[in-house]
Amino acid sequence: MSTTAIKLHTGDVIEIEVDGVAASALVLLAAGDAVILDACDGSTPFVVRLCDLGTVRVFDPTTA
Repeated sequence: MSTTAIKLHTGDVIEIEVDGVAASALVLLAAGDAVILDACDGSTPFVVRLCDLGTVRVFDPTTA
């Protein structure tokens, strides 16, 4: 789903594509036109503008 069709919220667990590979990330902060993401792999959290995020899938525990 495109980021233009969804609204990300702090605490969301999302799946994004990084260099052609699916990766999960936790949204640490969603504000304005950017989000701070934590890949939960020991790396430093990173900031991404929503327009640069590409396709995003949000984990929905009610459908898991």
